Amino acid sequence: MEPAVLPRPVGHSRPIRVLVVDDNAGFRESLLSLLETGNLQVVGEAGSGAEALGLVRSLAPDVVLMDVRMPTMDGIEATRLLKAEFPDLGVVALSGHEDQEIVRGMLVAGASGYVLKDSDGDEILTAVSRAAEGGALLSSQVTPRVIEELTEALERERRRIRELEAAQAALVERSARRQQLVARLSHEIRTPVTVILGVAQTLAEVTASPDQEEELLARLITRARDLAKLVERFELAIDAGLTERVDVAEVAREVAERDERVTVTTVEGLPPANLNRGVAGRILEELVDNALRFSSAQTGVEVSIAPATAEIEVRVVDEGPGIDPREHERVFGPLEQLEELNVRIHQGVGMGLALARTAARAMGGDVVIESSSAAGTTFLWTIALTS
Repeated sequence: MEPAVLPRPVGHSRPIRVLVVDDNAGFRESLLSLLETGNLQVVGEAGSGAEALGLVRSLAPDVVLMDVRMPTMDGIEATRLLKAEFPDLGVVALSGHEDQEIVRGMLVAGASGYVLKDSDGDEILTAVSRAAEGGALLSSQVTPRVIEELTEALERERRRIRELEAAQAALVERSARRQQLVARLSHEIRTPVTVILGVAQTLAEVTASPDQEEELLARLITRARDLAKLVERFELAIDAGLTERVDVAEVAREVAERDERVTVTTVEGLPPANLNRGVAGRILEELVDNALRFSSAQTGVEVSIAPATAEIEVRVVDEGPGIDPREHERVFGPLEQLEELNVRIHQGVGMGLALARTAARAMGGDVVIESSSAAGTTFLWTIALTS
């Protein structure tokens, strides 16, 4: 149903029609006298908000002077109902209080103005005239507080918008990383699959000696295992968004238990981090496994964990030969290994570090090479702390 429309004055060609609503009969009388001196037409008076609803429908006033505190139905509720039915109706709140909650309640309900009952008569008349013209007026006694509150509310809204924009940017970034991960999956799986198909086709079509068949089968099995491990790694990385509160030191100790050459150092009171526990364990496994493979059997690998500003820092330190600074980023590329194929002594599919970094970034952190020299390499995994 379309909202009702009340007749409005045009350029004061007729007196402004006013309905006075107040539960105090004596105060209503004083208002009637004031309005008559201002050349305003009082079309009726009501002692409650509920009574005002019926009178507005029958009398069609231009403005309602509305008391705030009334029994049964207060001025806030009455104003809300009237503005819903008559959007163009002007409502001026009358109150004996400067209570900011009441002021806010009336303005939110749709009041065009707010004046105190002890305001100067001219201020009340001006508020009525402004409301009839579609304008508004706040009593000089409440305006500073209203402006201060509106300023604070605006600043809160600005902060909220900034926080939402930051959250949206983080969401877009994570979504982009997930899409890159899926794209990488489809691309990288093709390599071992192509090898497997090629070997299988050779076995099917070419007559080979028993030694050649054994070599081809061994290659087929190796590539199939690499493919299975690759898929397993991607499954964990894709699950990186399913987080819980995780004790990083506990995860590190579990990884270290698998090899006696690995030691863990940490500090007391380390805060928990929002991580996928399985993915966190796999990141450390990849970093530790990489460090062990490039270290001799006589040297160890240290995992150190410490808090930093707004994050946890996990360092995996080995005593390997080091990595040329020009190769620091390339080692994180998919299917990348620094050794040439024909002289390779460290086996693998070249996806461990790539997946470790991808999974770390999917959870708001990162994996980088912090330092490297002939004495060894330090990989740094940063974990963002969120409240």
